[in-house]
Amino acid sequence: MVLAPDEAAPLWNLALRRSVPWAMSELPTPDAPMAPMEALLVEQLPVGEGWQYEPKWDGFRCLVVRDGGEVAMWSKSGKPLGRYFPEMLALFARLKTKRFILDGELLVETDGAIAFDALQARLHPAASRVARLSVETPARFVAFDCLADGAKVLGKEPLSTRRAVLEKLLARENDPPLSLSPATTDASRARAWLSRSGTALDGVIAKRLDQPYQPGERAMIKVKLRRTADCVIGGFRYDQAGAEVASLLLGLYDEDGKLNHVGFTSSIGGADRAAWTAELEAIRGGPGFTGKAPGGPSRWSTERSSEWQPVRPELVVEVLYDQVTGDRFRHGTRLLRRRPDKAPAQCRMEQLDHPLTPAELEQLLG
Repeated sequence: MVLAPDEAAPLWNLALRRSVPWAMSELPTPDAPMAPMEALLVEQLPVGEGWQYEPKWDGFRCLVVRDGGEVAMWSKSGKPLGRYFPEMLALFARLKTKRFILDGELLVETDGAIAFDALQARLHPAASRVARLSVETPARFVAFDCLADGAKVLGKEPLSTRRAVLEKLLARENDPPLSLSPATTDASRARAWLSRSGTALDGVIAKRLDQPYQPGERAMIKVKLRRTADCVIGGFRYDQAGAEVASLLLGLYDEDGKLNHVGFTSSIGGADRAAWTAELEAIRGGPGFTGKAPGGPSRWSTERSSEWQPVRPELVVEVLYDQVTGDRFRHGTRLLRRRPDKAPAQCRMEQLDHPLTPAELEQLLG
């Protein structure tokens, strides 16, 4: 849709709404950011005609709005991101295109790899630290949708049209921190992306090529690759009552032979907790973790549940996990089974995925 001269509502009215009727003249004065289109998690990629596949990036979802000299960056939850990423505000302000709305992902590279923990560290309240990190760990933006370009409002348009406009818009720019996210209609290529997930990639997104943008709706499909790891139990924590085991603390050995804490699992069946408690208490008091150790208690902890209990590294379990950040599982894992057939010394850090390097990222984006 092209705006008529008398339709004076600025692009802000489009991006600052949670429910958008996609008619600029109908939009009231905004008071909240627009919710981005979301995805429904499924087990398998859909196949057939009419599907477009894209990598699901492991960063911060971000809607970017530029209206002349004004630029805003909004998080998925509707919070402003611009103050934390001044270098990105400057990037969008210097682009040739003066009015646009882009949907995409913020990423950060550090130590030769895409690093979610470094991205999280950018959300700091101190202005001096924000300024320093914008130089030390600058962000980049990977764009995968375009909702407006100049006077064209594209929300009602099918994805195929929006993608073509996005490609043309980015072709007009030549600024390395701004990249076009790859897309394909080839399911085999999408499955190859899925096999790389767990590091910089968080899975694969599938979208219908004939679909309009639907703010706030789970109108896309996402598939994540779940992985398993064999881990040593290096300790445990009690429940709040202090009677039974609440979680197992998991470890892996590094090249120096030190057992590093990499995460936890709390998915112990209620009927099994008494047996786990007795078994772990019998080996309690060993060295526990000899490398990186678990963190401190949370505000919900009791005196007995707050301290982790070290055990001798004798038991091995297999767990299911989704993401790795900073050499540890980002989320809690799911306990699958015991592994009495595996020696603890065989449980090594090499099991975890290596992060996607900038060179590999450029190859993927290319």
